[in-house]
Amino acid sequence: MALYCFISGVSLACIALLNSFNLLMRKLSMDELNRKTIEQFKSTKKIPLVLMLDDVRSLHNVGSIFRTADAFLIEKIWLCGITGTPPNKEINKTALGSTESVTWEYFKDPVLLLQQLKAEGYKILAIEQAENATFLPAFSPSETEKYCLIFGNEVFGVNQELINNSDFCVEIPQFGTKHSLNISVSCGILIWDLVAKLKFYQIN
Repeated sequence: MALYCFISGVSLACIALLNSFNLLMRKLSMDELNRKTIEQFKSTKKIPLVLMLDDVRSLHNVGSIFRTADAFLIEKIWLCGITGTPPNKEINKTALGSTESVTWEYFKDPVLLLQQLKAEGYKILAIEQAENATFLPAFSPSETEKYCLIFGNEVFGVNQELINNSDFCVEIPQFGTKHSLNISVSCGILIWDLVAKLKFYQIN
């Protein structure tokens, strides 16, 4: 009993010490996350990055990408081809309302859109497994450039014509048996990689 009390006392003392140094990892409540309102989001400086979703068939994937775009203050999402558009209850199941915060636009022809974005100064990155692709760890973005990431159909990938007209083809290295990532997962990996390399998380 004495030993138990001694150990308990030491444990409480350790917790008190950790608290004094703010080292305890207490989960934050929703009220502590400093989440922006939609109005604040729209007026906040955005990352100079747009997404092009071409022929993405899954509405749940579209919604997940909206949610990721909201998390990282993406400038805009372009929805092309057969890609579904808000408002849509299936998109909102995974978007969780982010279709209201993230700017988006439908543009049927992705090739014409690519030409428009290049004319506006965007560097085009097709996200695909291809010959002479640049592996993501080796891709070095520039702080003075703005980028468009192209994501294609879940089965057929990015259209070859779009790849031919891109400035870079970027591939995520994979080491297992499938070499196939869900498009929303790929999108999250690419966005965070650019955010981390360019330290965009420091702008706000």
